[in-house]
Amino acid sequence: MDEAAIIQYITDTFDGVNVDTANGDSFFSCDPERKFPFATIVTKDNEYDSASNLNRPSVFRLNIGIGKATFRSLFGAPLTHPDPDADDAGYDFTAIDQLMPHPVYGRMYWVCVLNPSAATFQALQPLLAEAYDLMVGRHAKRATG
Repeated sequence: MDEAAIIQYITDTFDGVNVDTANGDSFFSCDPERKFPFATIVTKDNEYDSASNLNRPSVFRLNIGIGKATFRSLFGAPLTHPDPDADDAGYDFTAIDQLMPHPVYGRMYWVCVLNPSAATFQALQPLLAEAYDLMVGRHAKRATG
C-alpha cells in the first residue's frame, strides 16, 4: 500500500475525518476543535523520533492510537525505556511491514507499521476503526461535558 491509498481508505471509511498535512506528513483527526490525531503518516525522521530511519527512500510509517486493552493484548506492557534506540527495546523499529509499538508514543498506546503491505493494512483496519471510535467518543464526551 502506498500513502495515497491509505489516506483514501481513511477518508472514505470514517465520517468527518480531517486530514492536515505538514512537511509531507498527514494527520487524521475527527475533532475540529483540538485536531488531535487518531492516526498519522510520517515520512521523515525528526530530532525526537529517528528510531525508524524514515529518511530512507520511499519509507513511511503509519501510526495508530489504539486503546490500552488492545495494545496490551498485542504487546503486553508498553515500553518504559525513554530511548527507543536502546538495545533492550526488543523491536527493530526500522523493519518494514511489521506491526510494533510506536518507538516514542508506544507508552501512550500508539502502534506503527512501516510501509504496510495490502495484507498487513487489511489487518490494521480494525485498529484504525478502534482509534477513530476512541477519538469520536472523546470528542463527544467533551462536547456534552
